[in-house]
Amino acid sequence: MSAAQRIIAHFDLDSFFASVEMLNNPALKEKPVIVGGSDRGVVAACNYVARKFGVHSAMPSVKARQLCPQAVFIKGNYAEYSRYSRWVTQIIADKAPLFEKASVDEFYLDLTGMGKFFNPLQWTIDLRKEIMETTGLPISFGLASNKMMAKIATNQAKPNGYLQIPFGKEKEFLAPLAAGEIPGVGEQTEVVLKSMNIYTIKDIAATPVEILEERLGKWGIELWQKSRGIHTGEVCPYHEAKSISSENTFSENTRDIDFLKSELVRLTEKICYELRDDAKVAGCVAVKIRYHDFETNSRQTTIPYTSGDDEIIPVVKDLFNKLYKKGIPVRLLGVRLSELTNDAVQTNLFHDVERKKDLYKAIDAVKNRFGKKVVKRASSN
Repeated sequence: MSAAQRIIAHFDLDSFFASVEMLNNPALKEKPVIVGGSDRGVVAACNYVARKFGVHSAMPSVKARQLCPQAVFIKGNYAEYSRYSRWVTQIIADKAPLFEKASVDEFYLDLTGMGKFFNPLQWTIDLRKEIMETTGLPISFGLASNKMMAKIATNQAKPNGYLQIPFGKEKEFLAPLAAGEIPGVGEQTEVVLKSMNIYTIKDIAATPVEILEERLGKWGIELWQKSRGIHTGEVCPYHEAKSISSENTFSENTRDIDFLKSELVRLTEKICYELRDDAKVAGCVAVKIRYHDFETNSRQTTIPYTSGDDEIIPVVKDLFNKLYKKGIPVRLLGVRLSELTNDAVQTNLFHDVERKKDLYKAIDAVKNRFGKKVVKRASSN
């Protein structure tokens, strides 16, 4: 292995939400479990017992009930999933030299250079064992030369297993797999590929790149490269996205509670917009108050991962109420969101978030076009 050879591990908590539910209620272990059971919603997660009936995540709940009427449908405990996610994150943070939290249940670790001191595969096996023994959750991992290959290896290793793709064997490993195993290949791309008699990753690799570009544009070029195991995405250090905040120093000190609360709403809307624009969700909220004499106090609390104004604003107001010294003039107010990670719709599927997310997209689109101050919450006026 050359000195420059990258070593990337990808960890994925198996059927994360369902696994947490079974951990907290062992009686569910042998039963088909589906999280996200509202009649108009979709399946957020399901265990492997349910999958044997054809149920899978993102499937309409109505169809899931038809396929597996005997399943136990659970609304979901968002706070518990966030707690377990943080627990696993901390275990990884304590051991990994560089890691990226891709979502609440998915992590990339860059182990490049560790080969001088440890066996990377054994090190990763030991970390997986520690996570399972400490939290009780099943977790799979893949080890390979880049992020894409590591993720594909994880998918092949599931459930609750691990797999290393030997360096230099990427193309050979990919060849027999279905085209849809490449991350980013969705139903529409698969339809186009099948119309071209392309079914496996080997078929993609054997197709002239010019033809793929003609049918799929720039995505065709990227797909051709991926079919050969080529991927240059970097592991983005988790600590780089520590927090996002906004604060305002008033021109005049004020005791006006209504004004202060409307300002809290305005600041929160601002950073939630920025959070969604960066495709992030936050797991911790803090409020800062600076008084006329420059005394500064802050208070924070953990929350289920979200980027929604409607979920964060009540927490901000509650923190303010607990923190504020009544009657003392305020010089500055600030709101900070931290424990940021990539937006993962699955964290909220059982809260009818698809519809809410579409609403926020529409609102943000108006803000992008006409200015951030055009659309405001009634309570912030």
